[in-house]
Amino acid sequence: MRLFFVKDFLDLVFPRNCLLCGRSLYDHENNLCTICKGTLPITSYHLRPIDNDLCDKVKGLSTVGMVMAYLKFTKGGNSQKLLHQLKYRNKPQLAKELGSMYGKILSDTGFDKSWDMIVPVPLHPLKQSRRGYNQSEQFGLGLSQSLSVKLENALIRGKFTETQTQKSRLQRMDNMDEVFQISPYASISDKSILLVDDVMTTGATLCACANVLLANGAKNVDLVTIAAGG
Repeated sequence: MRLFFVKDFLDLVFPRNCLLCGRSLYDHENNLCTICKGTLPITSYHLRPIDNDLCDKVKGLSTVGMVMAYLKFTKGGNSQKLLHQLKYRNKPQLAKELGSMYGKILSDTGFDKSWDMIVPVPLHPLKQSRRGYNQSEQFGLGLSQSLSVKLENALIRGKFTETQTQKSRLQRMDNMDEVFQISPYASISDKSILLVDDVMTTGATLCACANVLLANGAKNVDLVTIAAGG
């Protein structure tokens, strides 16, 4: 009885609301209400992982295999609102839940035995210190739970890069030159790797990371992001 009282008190002082619509969450809901989960712009990239427009984006930049994204990115849409929560509202648990949800879809589609490890795109240590977490790593942890595949921080970011927003595809690749390195503690030789990030626009960052992994002995690299768009 006392536990219920404490819970009711905490819900009153620290209300749990859906991060998209603001409705009060039920006990079985975490960051998003069931209604908002049902309206997420989930893609079908997992049904055509080697023949889709995301694959076209990375052609000529890297020899990756499958390319997938959980959500379709649209400006002002729910996917952008979720990414804003991750980057600016201190919601690491949201990224983890999104990873878990997409991981279940991938597992149900037959990808549960596809990878030896999950590797997140790293943030620069200064940026991660400011934010408090790496949203790509949290997304990867959610995937890790659903797919039963270990997550390893096999990459490190050694250079602070300027914003990519206004850069072209080739300019973004130039901006990524020599940014990423293999962690001295990583063991990626002959491993099938799922490389994960929060969003894909041109694919330059993901391809730069994939190229480092492949150059250091990875067997193959596939890409997954929370969202992707034009």
